Amino acid sequence: MINRKSDYGINPLLLRRWSPRAMSGDEVSDEELMALFEAARWAPSSYNNQPWRFIYAKRNSEHWDRLFNLMGEFNQSWAKNASVLIVVISGKNFEHNGKPSRTHNFDTGAAWENLALEAVSRDLVAHGMEGFDYEKARNDLEIPDDYDVEAMIAIGKQGKKEDLPQELQEKEFPSDRKPLQDIIMEGTFG
Repeated sequence: MINRKSDYGINPLLLRRWSPRAMSGDEVSDEELMALFEAARWAPSSYNNQPWRFIYAKRNSEHWDRLFNLMGEFNQSWAKNASVLIVVISGKNFEHNGKPSRTHNFDTGAAWENLALEAVSRDLVAHGMEGFDYEKARNDLEIPDDYDVEAMIAIGKQGKKEDLPQELQEKEFPSDRKPLQDIIMEGTFG
């Protein structure tokens, strides 16, 4: 049970979303996985460009090691129990005219959030991370230069925190957020 509280009434799904590391190692079905990607597909984007792309590998597949070996030791220590690993990339240019898109990262973040919320609604874990080798990802996954490598995501079914390395067990709880007055400004910065 997650006991987060918002200052204003919001959808409880948003309060349930957090980034656990404890995963069971149980398989996420193709149906569940494709539903997460489907949720991401419906994110808003500038000019409806949909710049996000997801390169994934399921546990015990021929592609797993390629994605798993992109991560640093710290993330490998817990992500080894994920069911799916994903590398998120975004196209830097608009498809309709080839010009640079200033919002491709922003739009891809919206797609990630849709995916994360869909995962929560299905009682799945979706943990985003930056602790991996971005250049190795570009090279090993043959990502073209007109795409940015954004992040990785580990997907799985909730596991027991006792199965995590000791130092991570102490951090395995939903974190709070900064107060609203620290993140909003009316009229100008500051």
